[in-house]
Amino acid sequence: MKILIADDHNLVREGLRPFMEELDPNVTIVEAASFDEAYALADKTTGLDLILMDLKMPGMNGFDGLIKMCDTHTDTPVVILSGHFNRHDVLEAVERGAAGYVPKTISGSAMVNALRLVLSGEKYIPSAAFQDTPEDNDDSPIGRSANNAAPKDGPLSRLSDREKEILGHLIEGNTNKEIARKLGLQEITVKVHLRNIYRKMEAANRAQAVRIALQNGWQT
Repeated sequence: MKILIADDHNLVREGLRPFMEELDPNVTIVEAASFDEAYALADKTTGLDLILMDLKMPGMNGFDGLIKMCDTHTDTPVVILSGHFNRHDVLEAVERGAAGYVPKTISGSAMVNALRLVLSGEKYIPSAAFQDTPEDNDDSPIGRSANNAAPKDGPLSRLSDREKEILGHLIEGNTNKEIARKLGLQEITVKVHLRNIYRKMEAANRAQAVRIALQNGWQT
C-alpha cells in the first residue's frame, strides 16, 4: 500500500505513521509539506492508494487544491485531514470530491477505521457533521412547498431553509439522486440533510417524514 501524507507540520506527519502501519504493516509513506509538493509527488508516484491532505497547508488556496488533486487523481481517494472542523467545511470538501474528512482531534483507532472505510470505496463524514450548527440556518432559497409550511411551533419549524427545500422534493417523490441533481449537490450531502430532517421531525424513515409533514400543515 502507498499513502501520500501532505501536511506542513512534521510532527503531524510523523505522528500519523504508526496509524498508517495499522492499515498495512508494509505501507510505503510519501510525505509533502505543501500542496505544490504533494501534487508533484502524486504525479510521479505510481500506485497511490490514498492521499491525506491538510486543508490549511501552504498552497491549498481554500478548496482549490482539493479540487485540483481530485480532478487529476480520479482513481485515488483523497481525504482531508484538518484541525479546523465545522459542518460547512466538511460538506464543502465532500461536494468538491473528497472521499472523507478526518478531524485531527479524532482518536487514532477512529482514524484507522475511517480510512479503512474510505479504502473500501465508501465516504467518511465525522458524526459531528450531522449535528446542528448556526450555519444550518443559512440563506439558502427554499422551495415552493417549504414556503407553505405554516405551523411555527411544530416539527417543521425546527428545519433550516435548506432542509425544508429538500423535504419538499422528498414529498414530491424524488429520490436522493434526483434531489442532488436538482439542487446541484452531492448525493451524500443530501443524505446528511435527510438524516437531520428525520431526527428533527422524529421520523424513522422517508414515508414517516412525509406523513408528519403533511399532518403538520405542509401544503403541496
